[in-house]
Amino acid sequence: MQFQQLQYFVAVAETRHFTRAADLVHVAQPSLSQQIKALERELGADLFLRARGNITLTDAGEALLPLARRILADADTARHEVQELAQLRSGRIRLGATPSLCTGLLPDVLRAFHDRYPGIRLLIEEGGSHDLVRELARGALDLALVVLPLPTPSPALTTVELLREDLVVVSSPEAPAPGRGRTVRISDLEGERLVMFRHGYDLRELTVAACRTEGFEPDFAVEGGEMDAVLGFVRAGLGVAVVPRMVATKSGRGLRVTSLARPGLHRTIALAHRSDVAPPRAARELQRMLLER
Repeated sequence: MQFQQLQYFVAVAETRHFTRAADLVHVAQPSLSQQIKALERELGADLFLRARGNITLTDAGEALLPLARRILADADTARHEVQELAQLRSGRIRLGATPSLCTGLLPDVLRAFHDRYPGIRLLIEEGGSHDLVRELARGALDLALVVLPLPTPSPALTTVELLREDLVVVSSPEAPAPGRGRTVRISDLEGERLVMFRHGYDLRELTVAACRTEGFEPDFAVEGGEMDAVLGFVRAGLGVAVVPRMVATKSGRGLRVTSLARPGLHRTIALAHRSDVAPPRAARELQRMLLER
């Protein structure tokens, strides 16, 4: 009994027509008929009653049909599983993330992923959430770490909340401490010179909105930088900045880190991917490791 013979048998059983079954499995009708006859000889029983214009299953055919379907389904599952495993030995993941997450969250997770799957190439694109959402939508990324809420809600994307992160104020130890005591309020930033991120940066929008809620416009000493540049400017004493606690913890050398007074500022990080296309197996494995970190 050959696997191909079972495919032909199921095709005839479902179409009740040899010619249509041959078209379905992309084989010449005489070849299909020969393989069905060979299967019948192997089993020692007719599988079909052949009357002009009327093909029906015999009792033997009725008994074989669910078994043949199960065998074909199991073979398809086996093929799929092997291909999925093969994808974890080679391939690539196109991951988008905000620069602060590339600095704070990703290094440890990507190191663990690379140790486990050294054949997978990791292609990282840094950008603000707005840019990353656009790249996801056009299929240029498999996954992206974005800040919620999305700048432009998109029903074409699926998001899974990953973490809620506190923001803190960083300043140079050589400069006077912002605020009065162990914490600083947003209102205390009035009159402080801020080192500010470039336009389109989620942290810029969050900080500016918080200042305006307190009734003042922030005063920028320097603006337009990425995360590493902002931290460097703060170390040099050019001003203070509002950054994620994870970044401050990992890059805090040469910085004073001050918590924001309650209720403080927070941001929600989520994993996003297109809703209409399942991420590749390797990307799903990275997603699992991020969610279980």
